[in-house]
Amino acid sequence: MDVFSHREFDGHEQIVFCHDAASGLRAIIAIHNTALGPALGGVRMWPYASEGEALADVLRLSRGMTYKSALAGLDLGGGKSVIIGDPARHKTRELMVAMGVAVNRLGGRYIAAEDSGTTVEDLKAMHGVTPHVVGIADKPTAQGGIRTGDPSPATAYGVYVGIVAAVAHRLGRSDLKGVRVAVQGVGSVGFKLAKRLAAQGAKLWVTDLDEDRARLVCDEVNAERVTLDEVFALDVDVFAPCAMGAVINDTTVGQLGASVVAGAANNQLAEARHADALAQRGILYAPDYVINAGGVIDVALERESFDVDAVNQRVERIGATLTEIFERAERDGRNTSEVADQLARERFQCAPHLRKSA
Repeated sequence: MDVFSHREFDGHEQIVFCHDAASGLRAIIAIHNTALGPALGGVRMWPYASEGEALADVLRLSRGMTYKSALAGLDLGGGKSVIIGDPARHKTRELMVAMGVAVNRLGGRYIAAEDSGTTVEDLKAMHGVTPHVVGIADKPTAQGGIRTGDPSPATAYGVYVGIVAAVAHRLGRSDLKGVRVAVQGVGSVGFKLAKRLAAQGAKLWVTDLDEDRARLVCDEVNAERVTLDEVFALDVDVFAPCAMGAVINDTTVGQLGASVVAGAANNQLAEARHADALAQRGILYAPDYVINAGGVIDVALERESFDVDAVNQRVERIGATLTEIFERAERDGRNTSEVADQLARERFQCAPHLRKSA
């Protein structure tokens, strides 16, 4: 299995392969860049078909976290970890404790958070053996009360803010009343997003692998349920991918009926060239790691005295950041993904301690 020559390697600082025989842990921790601060990123558990597939995923995701934190204005780097296994069948408290031990060995270079296949309770088990965990429950807020530890409301709010910015730029609309949105995936984030959109008068179409869940969401937000295959070609204003990545690919990019792609999923583009394909079709793409940064903002600010208002204010900046990207892309004749990458690099490649050592 290639590492340094892997197409997703992108100069990663550290890749750690973790194993614990007693618990059955098989995991990979990837630290992409720590120029701005320790690498923050979720712990994903997934039944990968191969170790190579797990490596590709963790490399891609950790790189995305570097860029996400940079454009969110956080003094954090990018990292990610993946546990190979089915969370429904293989996850145990012992396995999560072993993962915590692995994280602790890195001495704070990597800070773990919740992700697909893991929960707040899993993070609490890890926290028993390492302080390098965020997104856990029972933390007092600056306003009084207790934070839940769930970053999905902040993620959904950020995506909503981003959709408002994209609709304003692409459609010249100042509100979402009557705007047609197709939401692909109504898990924790997608459902919260759908409720926000519906509350602002958007007309919704919804699809999800779990048909029962899709049906329940449709009933609650008065949306129309469509199949997984139908969602791409719908005649809508916004396509909001909120499930797994690589949904914009050679097959789907030509099917899209939307004017805007703006959603919560990570790594929405199967390959970088698909950003050009969207631009060539006149489809405005909100780079995923910019629009879905609400969750990382939420858990990052948890390290301080948690202030809900401060989180919301930082999340609302996502709209301004996206508007800058849209305008710069239009002015320079480039796709929005390239512009976002450049803006992020301008921040983390010019970190103060790097300038001092140059």
